[in-house]
Amino acid sequence: MIAALPMTGSRRLLAGAGLAALLAAWLGPLPALAQQSFAAHMAMHLGVVAVAAPLLAFALAGSAADPVARAPRLFSPMLATLLEFIVVWAWHAPWLHHAARTSAPMRVLEQGSFLAVGLLLWLAACGGLASRGRIAVGVAALLMTAMHMTLLGVLLATAPRALYGHHGALPDAGTALADQELGGVLMLAVGGIVYLGGALWLLSRLLRDATREFGNG
Repeated sequence: MIAALPMTGSRRLLAGAGLAALLAAWLGPLPALAQQSFAAHMAMHLGVVAVAAPLLAFALAGSAADPVARAPRLFSPMLATLLEFIVVWAWHAPWLHHAARTSAPMRVLEQGSFLAVGLLLWLAACGGLASRGRIAVGVAALLMTAMHMTLLGVLLATAPRALYGHHGALPDAGTALADQELGGVLMLAVGGIVYLGGALWLLSRLLRDATREFGNG
């Protein structure tokens, strides 16, 4: 077990970067572009779950403000990865995606749920007064998330037809299918890699702790 740490300057910097990523995703040009470009929608989605969420989680993890330390049973890594799977795949169903594109309340619900499950998973995997067992489960949860995001990216990038026909209307966006393929590549290049990187970082922590114990023994 490790003791809770105060919110240091580096943690505040991480929190500020996470909030800046959210502002860029939600108040920058992406929401307007996402009305016509699926790739822009994917960039906004990834900005929330693969940039803002881990930065905010790393700022909180292990600190006095870490919610996982207070209620670890509410932050099961495996349950969190299951919830993120459901939320991410559901919002990429064409009819729900169309609802989020055309309705402001649905768009707020979509983006809010992305942030909620993203924070839940990253905190569940990296937060709390981490034991070796919890870290190991966090590694598995992030690997599973990397796998399902990679699968979704592959399906979008290789689909024989456009699933989101309302996209691709921007003059420089190309066809709807090309726009969808670009969105799939973004999911592969950012989503899969960030979650895989998080899993490898946690695994390195686990190995360092095991090596330290072996050396002390």
